[in-house]
Amino acid sequence: MPVCIRRCLRTWISRPKSSVFSSRRIRALVGPDQGVRLHFPGRRTDHEVELVVVIGKAGKFIPQERAMKHVAGYSLGLDMTVRGVEDRSFRKSPDTYCVLGPWFVTADEIEDPGHLDIALAVNGEVRQRANSSLLLVNIPRLIELASTAYTLHPGDLIYTGTPAGVGPVSDGDTITASCEGIGEMHIRVRA
Repeated sequence: MPVCIRRCLRTWISRPKSSVFSSRRIRALVGPDQGVRLHFPGRRTDHEVELVVVIGKAGKFIPQERAMKHVAGYSLGLDMTVRGVEDRSFRKSPDTYCVLGPWFVTADEIEDPGHLDIALAVNGEVRQRANSSLLLVNIPRLIELASTAYTLHPGDLIYTGTPAGVGPVSDGDTITASCEGIGEMHIRVRA
């Protein structure tokens, strides 16, 4: 089950009050070719581009010093959120609201995941652009925090947080998300 971290980039908030984890239903997870279907067309649904850590080795209570030994690799994520008063996990878990792709890149192919450029555009308009060096909580610490609450297993996903520029999408939009060293994906939005 994907574990998503919220509010982890300095460009989004200046100081975290606490790390917030939220889980997703596995049915929310899709590849970029499947696109995003808006489940609540009358409500605002926002895009959030994120670097994704893929766990490769099981563990519980993993200290930061050993955290990277549990990483199989990285991917690019698009975390969609419908705005409203319901629980965050409900608003982030409709089918197709957790896009992963376009590739899985093994840990040895990314020299420093703490220094990757990441961006998102909607219909060609750049809305989010940052570097993973701006994460308020770095990847080893995220793994340590997540593993205090959950036993991490191979294939678990940690969405690391999103930069400033989160915004709404509409039926017919095309989202282009990219991450240095991982690639670019194009996602169609439909009602």
